[in-house]
Amino acid sequence: MNVLTVVGARPQFVKAFIVSRELRPQHNEVLVHTGQHYDEELSDIFFDELGIPEPDHNLGVGSESHAKQTAQMMVDLEELISEYQSDLVLCYGDTNSTLAAAIAASKMDVQLAHVEAGLRSFNRNMPEEVNRVLTDHASNILFTPSERALEQLKKEDITDNVRNVGDVMYDSLLWAHEKASKQSTILEDLNLINTDYLLATVHRPRNTDNRDRLGAILSPLIEDRRPVVFPAHPRTREQLSHYDLLKKAKDELILVDPLGYLDFVKLQAKANVIVTDSGGVQKEAFFLSTPCITLREETEWPETVEARGNILVGANSELIREALLDPPYPESDAQPYGDGAAASKIVQALEDLQ
Repeated sequence: MNVLTVVGARPQFVKAFIVSRELRPQHNEVLVHTGQHYDEELSDIFFDELGIPEPDHNLGVGSESHAKQTAQMMVDLEELISEYQSDLVLCYGDTNSTLAAAIAASKMDVQLAHVEAGLRSFNRNMPEEVNRVLTDHASNILFTPSERALEQLKKEDITDNVRNVGDVMYDSLLWAHEKASKQSTILEDLNLINTDYLLATVHRPRNTDNRDRLGAILSPLIEDRRPVVFPAHPRTREQLSHYDLLKKAKDELILVDPLGYLDFVKLQAKANVIVTDSGGVQKEAFFLSTPCITLREETEWPETVEARGNILVGANSELIREALLDPPYPESDAQPYGDGAAASKIVQALEDLQ
C-alpha cells in the first residue's frame, strides 16, 4: 500500500508518528510536511524528539491567508499524489493542511482517510470546524476517537467505512509520559522541583487577536500566587508585544519559548492546573488527570467536561479566578477515547479496506 501522509502543524506531528511506526514495517509511506508551522520550535524539534523520519517533502508554505495557504498546498499535493501513485492519502485533525489534503485527494479519485473524524465544536466561526466538517464529508475512510464522534457522523449520514478506533493522541501520550519521566529535565531547568505551579497556553486568534480577551486571560494568571509557566506561541508573543502586554507577561509569568513534546508532557503531568485554549491540551490534561481550565466557550472534546476534568470559562476573568481556586478534578479515566491502541487499529483497518 502506497500511503501519502500529510502533516503541517504541531499536534499532527504527535498523532502521525505513532501511526507511522505501525504503518512503515509493511507499507510504503511518503511523509509530507506542508510547512504550515515552519518555526524550528514548532516543527523540527518534534521530528527529532519523536523519532519521526525526516519528511520526504517539505512544501514550505509558511504563513499566508487561509485561501493562499490552502491553495498552494493543494497544488503541491496534487503533484506528489501523482508522482508517487498513491493508493491512499492519510490526514489528521482539522488544519488547513488537512483540508488541502482532502480536496487534492478527492479531486484525483484517490482514497482519503481522516484520523480524528467526527469531532464538532458547532462553532462555524472557527476555521478548524469548517476544515473538519469538509474533510469528513470528502473522506472515504474515517477514524473516530470516541463513540460520540461516531454518532455525530451518523447524524450527518456518514456511515460507510467509519471505525471508532480511539484517540491516537492517547497512544502518543502513554509513550511520551513514560519517556518524559526518565529524560525530561524541564522541572529542574525552570526551578519547579517540589513546587506548585500553573501551566498556561494561549494561541487561538479569538483570544490572541483581541486585547480585551487577552488582557482578561492574563490578569487572573498574574494575580495567582503560584508560578505560571507560559510557553508562548510566536503569534501570541507578537500580539502581547502589539498590545503592550509583553513586558508585564515577562515580569510576572515564566514566559518561555515553545517546548518539545516530552518537556511539555512532563509539565502537564506535574502541574496543579492547566489553563489553555488548545483542543489537544484539553485531552492530554484529561489523560494525565490534571485539572484543565479551557479558555473557550465550546469544546470538541465534551467528554472531558462531562467527566469533570475540564471546565469552559472563555475569556472571563472572574470565571478563570473561580476555577483556579476550585479547579475541576477528573472523575473518570481515559476510556471515552479508547485503550491506547488506536494506531494499530488504524493500520489494520486500512489493510482490511484496501
